[in-house]
Amino acid sequence: MTIRTILIDDEKLAIQGMQLRLEKFEDIEIIDTCLNGREAIRKIKTLKPDLVFLDIQMPGFDGFSVVKGIMDIEPPLVVFCTAYSEHAVKAFEAQAVDYLLKPVDDVRLADAIDRIRERIRDKKGREEADKLMNVLNEVAPDAVEALDLGEDDEAAASNRYEKLINIKDRGQIFRVDVDTIERIDAAGDYMCIYTGDNSLILRETMKDLEKRLDPRNFQRVHRSTIVNLGLVRQVKPHTNGECFLVLESGAQVKVSRSYRDVVARFVH
Repeated sequence: MTIRTILIDDEKLAIQGMQLRLEKFEDIEIIDTCLNGREAIRKIKTLKPDLVFLDIQMPGFDGFSVVKGIMDIEPPLVVFCTAYSEHAVKAFEAQAVDYLLKPVDDVRLADAIDRIRERIRDKKGREEADKLMNVLNEVAPDAVEALDLGEDDEAAASNRYEKLINIKDRGQIFRVDVDTIERIDAAGDYMCIYTGDNSLILRETMKDLEKRLDPRNFQRVHRSTIVNLGLVRQVKPHTNGECFLVLESGAQVKVSRSYRDVVARFVH
């Protein structure tokens, strides 16, 4: 598997340094580089890479503006590169798979590449599962219905999942009622937990956190976003089969085509 990659940074030396660091990863293929945000948007839409390493601090169109500029297509995985740790929360909001602090540490970069590989494998696995489910719906709908849990199984399943989650953030420990969590955004090993107008950062992978949450209430709607289905107030259609979920707080979360089965729960 080759991961087609674009490097975006307004400093040529930074791009050259990242190129050298990525040479040891045989599955990373650098297909282009960009020195500004406008050029980056154009090349991402044209070349459709699997991954971009994106500098946040650029004159004119910064890294976050680039992400907003490609939201009308299925975006690539994004790893933000920044010299400022305070950009972490905005990286969550921009759906970054990870973010790296400059100067980039080789061990930290290797960890990011491992997460990228896993994310790509998960995406392909989900696409294959969606195809299989579509076939089952057409040729054996009764078999699909038989997959639903019975009442006893539902009660047992409910007891397996967390009711409260302890989150250590800013030197304090918060006990968060799971039912109050509106959405969760991921960036690498960090989760940004939103409860209404409040947000907390939890150091944990999305894969591990998903195991602790009841899938009947919490579903992934994007490769790095989980929402509480009980707090969805509106479904707004978008282009290319995508849509937005409007949550109780008024926040809007984009649902990618890969997760459109989640929206089917609200459309009857």
